[in-house]
Amino acid sequence: MKAVVMAGGEGSRLRPLTSMRPKPLVPVAGRPIMEHILLLLRKHHLREVVATVQYLGASIRNYFGDGSDSGVSLAYSVEDSPLGTAGSVRLAEDQLKETFLVISGDALTDIDLTAAVRFHRQRKSMATIVLKPVPNPLEYGVVVVDDDGAVQRFLEKPSWGEVFSDLANTGIYILEPEVFDYFKPGEVTDWSADVFPKLLKEAEPVFGWVADGYWEDVGSHASYLKANFDCLEGKV
Repeated sequence: MKAVVMAGGEGSRLRPLTSMRPKPLVPVAGRPIMEHILLLLRKHHLREVVATVQYLGASIRNYFGDGSDSGVSLAYSVEDSPLGTAGSVRLAEDQLKETFLVISGDALTDIDLTAAVRFHRQRKSMATIVLKPVPNPLEYGVVVVDDDGAVQRFLEKPSWGEVFSDLANTGIYILEPEVFDYFKPGEVTDWSADVFPKLLKEAEPVFGWVADGYWEDVGSHASYLKANFDCLEGKV
């Protein structure tokens, strides 16, 4: 099974940390965020990895090379311009002919990916979204699921008046290659804003798996500091 690491983020909210380097190379506890992700993938036997790169992508390629130092086989898919979370992954479509996992290259996590894949297969899902309860859902896309895990509703970055769930979309997905049938190549497309709602509309099976593990979206200076302290304290 292959994994795709979305590593094209600019990380504008983390400047000046990202003024001269892409967000996936920002260090957490002495190693780049994306290195933590590659080690997690290796731990769960996901050793064939494609990284989608855009902003300062050459820096990522130069740092990780073929991935052997992290124990994975790493290839790259280059966006000439930002195509969104789904559009960027579609550039690697020719390498994704079976069930595959997508994960953000700029969040810190120890989520049990093996359990997430098992859930996806048990539910015979087209798309499974890994979810995490959060105290403040305003900064994330939130999801409502039924008792079986079937997704009922999405909302991207709601206001307090719109909050209907504390389950945040972690940006970790297990997908079937047929998802590419639901959007056109070369267009700016987002998984949660565009593709998943369309799958629901077409009555395709979309599930959410609620994770117990650690997850921190390193999207601000405050969350960056928190991720470092959490890592140093052994919380992840």
